[in-house]
Amino acid sequence: MSTRLSIICIWVCFISLLVLGVVMVASTGLSAPPTENVAPESYLYKQCGFALLGLGIALVVSRVDYHRLRPWVWWIWGICCFLLFCCYLPVVGKTLNGESRWISIGITFQPSELAKICLMLALADWYTTHREMAATVWKGFILPGIIFAIPLALILFEKDMGTTAALAMSGFCLMYTAGTRTWVLLLTILLAALALYVMTTGSANRMERIEAWFDPQAFSQGAGRQQWISMLAFARGGTFGVGLGDGIEKYGNLPFAHTDFIFAEIGEEWGFVGTVGVLMLFTIMTLSGIIMALQTQDTFGRLLATGLVCTIFWPAALNMMVVTSILPNSGLPLPFISYGGTNLVFTITAVGLLTSIQRYTPAVKENYWPARRKATRNHP
Repeated sequence: MSTRLSIICIWVCFISLLVLGVVMVASTGLSAPPTENVAPESYLYKQCGFALLGLGIALVVSRVDYHRLRPWVWWIWGICCFLLFCCYLPVVGKTLNGESRWISIGITFQPSELAKICLMLALADWYTTHREMAATVWKGFILPGIIFAIPLALILFEKDMGTTAALAMSGFCLMYTAGTRTWVLLLTILLAALALYVMTTGSANRMERIEAWFDPQAFSQGAGRQQWISMLAFARGGTFGVGLGDGIEKYGNLPFAHTDFIFAEIGEEWGFVGTVGVLMLFTIMTLSGIIMALQTQDTFGRLLATGLVCTIFWPAALNMMVVTSILPNSGLPLPFISYGGTNLVFTITAVGLLTSIQRYTPAVKENYWPARRKATRNHP
């Protein structure tokens, strides 16, 4: 598959998911409870506005050579860390549902969504500059790990474990592609799992979510309500669904049916066929992105493409696993489909950056993985 065909597949899948998202927000939005900023009937209009804004930014970004970002990468990284820190300030920081993910400066948005792109830019630039040292522990793991860990810690302490986990896995994928030692990454994953265990057992709220995950029915009126109702929605949908707009679980039964748990409503209204269709679109999009990344000649473009693809794949995978009760509830939106301005705009922007990489970098015929193994052998 050529890089041109890969980017065409990415755009076809992305547009399909975006259209489905608008349709599902229209279906679920009217059943959403009103908030201080958004009336139920305006969810659809706002989602369309966010989609058009994201598409406009993506089209502009796709026509700008992504190499022009490199001189500004560390300024972008610094601004990103500052915005993440602002989430903790009482004046601009905004807390919703006990989580400090937002800042309000005339507009309200989540800096963690911007951080996904910023961190991939920073890591890609670092490993491009130090590509001959990627297999060493100091410059291949510790220093880039510090660059990565600072904003990641700021996101974690916002009580946003879902985004932290998805971003950490995206970063590890980029580091592995760059040539970081596999055993170092595996050791870090084990230490992170231990830290996650300590943080989970030390929080009554998180332990309740774990218990609800093991037995959603027993906690169907509490911490396990969302996952229990989502399973009922999937069961009611059957093979072909009850029909668009005819789902009933969204009417007061399933919290956040238009955001984090919109995949359950797809299962109810579109059935097993619809959920498999969504899964296939994300799979094709991810595989196309990986193929494009592996065929990209420029190191910076290859690593950046890998990271951007992962920032789309991992949140999607984690969201679908949460909604189907494979994982505990973590509060992640489904990319391109869930209602939400910041996530939608920056995820579409990532597609624009992928397009820029394809447009401004020639492809190579040989596979990249043998080059990675050679680089690892040369740096004991």
